[in-house]
Amino acid sequence: MFGIPSLYVWVAVIIIGVAIEAFTLDLSAIWFAVGALAALVAASIRLDLSAQLVIFVLFSAALLILVRPFCRRFLQTKSEPTNADRIIGEPAIVVEEINNMQNVGEIKVFGQLWTARSADDSIVPKGAAVKVVSIRGVKAIVEKV
Repeated sequence: MFGIPSLYVWVAVIIIGVAIEAFTLDLSAIWFAVGALAALVAASIRLDLSAQLVIFVLFSAALLILVRPFCRRFLQTKSEPTNADRIIGEPAIVVEEINNMQNVGEIKVFGQLWTARSADDSIVPKGAAVKVVSIRGVKAIVEKV
């Protein structure tokens, strides 16, 4: 009774799982697609629906718990350092007044000019000594020394 219609359901679950994985690349949905493939095999040999569901759940859960961490370790992308973080903690000189409200400010650190913002929203005058505390995007966040 559940043989032919359940075949279509499992094929649909496989397609949906693969599609979700293709869009998210999170290594989560693919294991459900593999579980659905196992259930599809069970349906093709005419096991009843409850057996198909058990096979689907067991395969999906086992692969998700056992294989996903292993795969993530090898497929995880590593961040590339940009050397921008080397200015964090370094002293700098304000070359253009820093005013967060007017969205202006510039510092010179290691001979390079950086757009800067004050960490505490205070106005920092030109010529003041500051320390870089962080980087947000392409802006150096500074505090007075």
